[in-house]
Amino acid sequence: MLYDLFNYLNRLDFPGAGMFHYVSFRSALALILSLILSTITGKRIIELLQKYQVGETIRNLGLEGQIQKKGTPTMGGIIIIIAILIPVLLLARLSNVYIILMLITTIWLGTLGFIDDYIKVIRKKKNGLSGKVKIIAQVGLGLIVGIAIYLSPNAVMRKNVEIHSEGGKKEIVYSPAVKSTQTTIPFFKNNNLDYRDLASFMPKYRTAVTWIFFVLITIFIVTAVSNGANLTDGLDGLAAGSSAIIGVALGILAYVSSHLEFAAYLNIMYIPGCEELAVFASAFIGACIGFLWYNAFPAQVFMGDTGSLTLGGIIAVFAIVIHKELLLPVLCGIFLAESISVMLQVSYFKYSKKKTGNGKRIFKMTPLHHHFQKAGNAGIDAIIQRPIIPMPESKIVVRFWLIGIILAALAIATLKMR
Repeated sequence: MLYDLFNYLNRLDFPGAGMFHYVSFRSALALILSLILSTITGKRIIELLQKYQVGETIRNLGLEGQIQKKGTPTMGGIIIIIAILIPVLLLARLSNVYIILMLITTIWLGTLGFIDDYIKVIRKKKNGLSGKVKIIAQVGLGLIVGIAIYLSPNAVMRKNVEIHSEGGKKEIVYSPAVKSTQTTIPFFKNNNLDYRDLASFMPKYRTAVTWIFFVLITIFIVTAVSNGANLTDGLDGLAAGSSAIIGVALGILAYVSSHLEFAAYLNIMYIPGCEELAVFASAFIGACIGFLWYNAFPAQVFMGDTGSLTLGGIIAVFAIVIHKELLLPVLCGIFLAESISVMLQVSYFKYSKKKTGNGKRIFKMTPLHHHFQKAGNAGIDAIIQRPIIPMPESKIVVRFWLIGIILAALAIATLKMR
């Protein structure tokens, strides 16, 4: 909104109006505004949640400091959503297809998470929405994103090509803007993955089959990452802090992908228009950090599914639209580890129960962060008992953050490694 206003004022030679043309300026404003909004609105929203007794129900699982969390307001993801939407609506170019997709993602998954929390907390049905309904909603979002990228004339990229002259001088040139299903492969230079290669067995219908593959992959990534973020939301500040770190990395990746010289230097595809995502990423980072004002240990509010599903979905769609989804296993390593720990635990328990009649565990408890909260050698039938003494919650969170920072730095470094 403000972009169009100041663009008009700039044509009238209004002093300073031209600053809104700079993505860096609008990104900085988005970060500041989201921080202010999340801290100011957070207090009021927490008061409302307390007034209507929207408190977390806690089961006693024998974890350090668990019972003290009972009654803490949940559904605090509303704070994050407000702090993302308002700065983006004010400062981003709303005609940009990537911004439109990110706004749809935020509202879509925010609504899904809100309904789930409402059923759990207000209507007192502990299971919330059925898993089938959640999957259908996530599949629906994946369809919207995949089809929109396929149909939009503005969702294009330009592939880089190295040209070596006789004197050994290297030059990067770019192909014309085309719709593409290519994506960056980390660590490998001059080697992008094209989903068209997966449809080589059907040459007659190759284009159609390629986009079907792309939509299916989009659905899988959105579902996996949003559920991974949901599993990570189990300790004070863990999901919000981890998401902020990932947001920084994604913002950098979006900016360099939209900058012709940086893209040429890093030998990555150039994506016109995705510079606006830097504004969204800044609002996302500010919202997560601002939420930590109230969510850091000991938490005054939990984000609930309203926040965790939204954060995961935003990260997934963001990576997809900048063609960096293959970096997600590295960048979202924390989410991945949490998800894998649950899958391993459930699978091994079922397997061992079928083989011996007595189900055994790999970890003391999953998701993974709870493994470090639980004491070992206390009648727990788990293969991995360490640490014997449970770690303080705040220490677990900070160590996971540090691992997240290392993984984010590695994900960015892979571009130069190529």
